[in-house]
Amino acid sequence: MLPPRALSFQHRSAVDQLRTAVDSGGTAVLSQVLTGTGGVGKTQLAADYARTAWDCGGVDVLVWISASSRSAITAGYAQAGIEVLAADPSNPEQAARAFLAWLEPKTSQKPCRWLVVLDDLADPADIRGWWPPTSRHGRALVTTRRREAALTGTGRRLVTVGLFTPQEAAAYFTAALAAHNRHEPTDQIDSLAADLGYLPVALAQAAAYIIDTNLACASYRELLTYRIRKLADLLPEPDALPDDQTVTMAATWSLSIERANQIRPAGLARPMLQLAAFLDPNGIPATVLTSQPALAHLRRRTPIDNTNTHQLARVLASAQVSAKDAVLALRALHRLSLIDHTPDTPHQAVRVHQLIQRATRDTLTPDQHDQLARTAANTLTAAWPTIERDTTLTQALRANATALTRTAEDALYRPNAHKVLDHTGNSLGESGQITAAISYYHHLAATTRSHFGPDHPAALSARGNLALWQGRAGDAAGAADAFEELLEDMLRVLRPDHPRIFTVRGNIAAWRGQAGDVAGAADAFEELLEDMLQVLRPDHPRIFTVRGNMARSRGQAGDAAGAADAFEELLEDMLRVLRPDHPDTLATRRDLARWRGEAGDAAGAAVATEEVLEDMLRVVGPDHPDTLILRGDLARWRGETGDADVITQLLEDMLRVRGPDHPDTLFLRAELAMRSDLARWRRGAEDADATEAVLEDMLRVLGPDHPHILATRKAHTSLRALARELADAMAELEELLAQLVRELGSDHPDTLTLRNYIAQVRRKAGMDVDESTD
Repeated sequence: MLPPRALSFQHRSAVDQLRTAVDSGGTAVLSQVLTGTGGVGKTQLAADYARTAWDCGGVDVLVWISASSRSAITAGYAQAGIEVLAADPSNPEQAARAFLAWLEPKTSQKPCRWLVVLDDLADPADIRGWWPPTSRHGRALVTTRRREAALTGTGRRLVTVGLFTPQEAAAYFTAALAAHNRHEPTDQIDSLAADLGYLPVALAQAAAYIIDTNLACASYRELLTYRIRKLADLLPEPDALPDDQTVTMAATWSLSIERANQIRPAGLARPMLQLAAFLDPNGIPATVLTSQPALAHLRRRTPIDNTNTHQLARVLASAQVSAKDAVLALRALHRLSLIDHTPDTPHQAVRVHQLIQRATRDTLTPDQHDQLARTAANTLTAAWPTIERDTTLTQALRANATALTRTAEDALYRPNAHKVLDHTGNSLGESGQITAAISYYHHLAATTRSHFGPDHPAALSARGNLALWQGRAGDAAGAADAFEELLEDMLRVLRPDHPRIFTVRGNIAAWRGQAGDVAGAADAFEELLEDMLQVLRPDHPRIFTVRGNMARSRGQAGDAAGAADAFEELLEDMLRVLRPDHPDTLATRRDLARWRGEAGDAAGAAVATEEVLEDMLRVVGPDHPDTLILRGDLARWRGETGDADVITQLLEDMLRVRGPDHPDTLFLRAELAMRSDLARWRRGAEDADATEAVLEDMLRVLGPDHPHILATRKAHTSLRALARELADAMAELEELLAQLVRELGSDHPDTLTLRNYIAQVRRKAGMDVDESTD
């Protein structure tokens, strides 16, 4: 009995791929093993191929066996032996063996073309000894959720069946509704298909539910977004499933989870899937699922049988779980096609379908749901690097944090705001997505206020971060005002000498200085330092921070030499209590070198910067943001900023480490673009627009008022003016040269001197030089 053809069966690309794989096998690959997660349509694909082969006369004998167990496989072969060979029904195993022997090719008999389909193979061990024989006249198809190596080998090939494409999904859903005189807007169908992850069985069961309940697609999508509604509530009852389906999606996956949970190390697959159910379906980093919080979660595994005795639970809970065990749990889930595990892409090592995630979360009690959500948050913070050198990893971590927040945001505020929330916002800003960081902290500030009230530390902290990124976006005055308001509110609940009060006062002074009130900032820092010294010792790190801000403010006021002297004194004090390669010491050494250079000692700045760079490379590595900035400083003090190769290499590293939209990357791109435009202007071009292209990206990322944009526009305008002045001056020199040639002759010493001078200027300016007249 072949399964009936599904209503609105789609001729999808997988149909042609299967037919090509089976028919072009020749004598090399005679058995195709269709593998994929439950619900992708493996059975329908196999049935379509079998039905087509039978209807067109391509096979003489067609056998379809539901291979859910070894006994079912034996019974299927036995039934074939009874019907085809009239074998003895009282001995099923002998009848099954007789049928397999009959399928063997024989030179003395007319060839028999056969096709054997073993549908829904539950365990590779069940088919051991029951594979159809190798014959160039026969073919075998196996469908299974498993993908162990035991299913492949000589004469067998694994064929992965994936999801519908967006076009296939929309076409299927449209046809399924049209069969019941239902029509929905195309955009709603497309969106619903995406919401269901293009999973064929989900689309089929959702269509049946919509038809039976007379819902619109838009209304069904709203129900899907309600986290309080379980997936089972949005699908037909088992007795109303479409296409003779016998189990719901959730039941299909439940069986797979049970089997995966029995694979060694037993009992780990289910809790691993429960953890992955809260993270990004498009890719979870390996370090997240093998972190210490993840291993601690796996140690709380549940017994795999139905006894659930307290003694067995205690034994399992006391067993240690290693990172290797966690990986084996992932492999078990992969073998049952519940996840895709690709260790070769460690930052997106695990992918899991969004509906499998939802069905898994639906099995949890409210307490389990919230506990797992916070465990998932713990795994992310454990995997989050202190220094974000790898942009691909941090981008994946942010995507996972976003998925977790979308799935279980309320749990992240019980009992307190989880620190993964701040990790995500700061990472957004540090990656250069400053506008996104501001939007994120607007939401976080409102949410923490709603959960805890306006005076809770989490709500105040979110407001402080919002003000910080507002300032970094270029609105220094707005940041100062926001910190002023925050200080007033904090003083209601904290004493004046609380460390957080000092931090906010320092931010107010710093942003006032950035906004142009340098004198006011200097006074504020002086007052802050005096108050802090009342409660902190002079060599406290916070005191060093304020002194550094004071020195920087002095330099910004125009006293570069005074700033260098202040940083030198600060460095001497820091070295008495901190190592030379301590991060704070390195930052002060970097500032000292920079202000020495600003004061006119470029050579000394170059030497000092090079020394700091050597220590930075050793301590934090070549990809740390401060290391990259130091490389730019060193090029500047060495006079290498005119060397495009040096700046180009730095830009390549910036793009790799910080990404194309980071402000520092954009500013460096603008520098190179201006150099390119200047060279074109010097050659007389009027259409140089490389800088304008970078400015468009800067406007998109940073907004029109960011200091980088204002500085770039000013420099670009100045360079264009200078280039025009140079062109005018060169035109005058060329005119004077022509006059000398006319009056004195081309070989006169004055003529030759001027010609040589013009050539030197053109060469220095990067303009074309006629070497024959040099």
